[in-house]
Amino acid sequence: MRALKSGKSPTIFLDETSVFDIGACVVEGTDIAPGRAIPDDGDARIDHSLEGFLFTCGPDHIRHPQPIENDASGRNYPLHGSFSAHPAEILGWEASDDNARATARVPVTLADGGTALLEREWRINGATGEVSLQDRVTNTSDHARPVFHMYHMNVGARLFDDGVRLSGDMFEGGGFGWRFGEEPGGVFCVPVEQGADWAEMTLGPIAALGGRTLKVAFRSDTLPYLQMWRNQQAPAHVMGIEPVSHRWVDRAELEKTGEFHILQPGESRSYALRFSIL
Repeated sequence: MRALKSGKSPTIFLDETSVFDIGACVVEGTDIAPGRAIPDDGDARIDHSLEGFLFTCGPDHIRHPQPIENDASGRNYPLHGSFSAHPAEILGWEASDDNARATARVPVTLADGGTALLEREWRINGATGEVSLQDRVTNTSDHARPVFHMYHMNVGARLFDDGVRLSGDMFEGGGFGWRFGEEPGGVFCVPVEQGADWAEMTLGPIAALGGRTLKVAFRSDTLPYLQMWRNQQAPAHVMGIEPVSHRWVDRAELEKTGEFHILQPGESRSYALRFSIL
């Protein structure tokens, strides 16, 4: 992995072996990623990705495995889609105290034999410490196909105390404590407000990080939902912040209700996310 940092930002370690996602994310000497405090879903790709701070789900599937349509052998789309474990070709890398930028392209082989291209740009504003990600996914197959996308941001909940809260307009009452749902974990998915270009939420203050708060923003037009997940079933101790393109329902229901986003050959769809820990 290669470290990228500028000014006030955390140090992010970009994984060129797996989609240029973030492995460790170090804030004042503390890695806020969960490491091995994660559930084992039986997929080595996802185990590797999940222990880092951010991995990308898609483009052919998100969430848990479901059958590939019209596949005679009965295969499934893999857990969280095909992105993970695809190596990145680094195109550019520059960093200073003021700004940093890293770019890459990732050719992707899909579970059903199709192909896609992920073009990825990381930027860091040294003055504000904000880290931003711009993604473009292109259908390089020879026929139309639906495209899905989810950013799976993972935070080690070992850092949390009872003062840590989720805050944002998408949450009931504007927010609540981080231990939502039934113990030892839970998941929910809510729509974000449409009309604004970006949706925003915060997690904090985190006393173990000197009272810092994690602020996350994401494009609401192509990522119109926010899924939240936590798992404290030992040995897991993790929270996921997951901007996502689709509701938390089966593929068949999404297709039935016309919610697939179809890309023709050569067409693209873009996504974006930014975060700071201040």
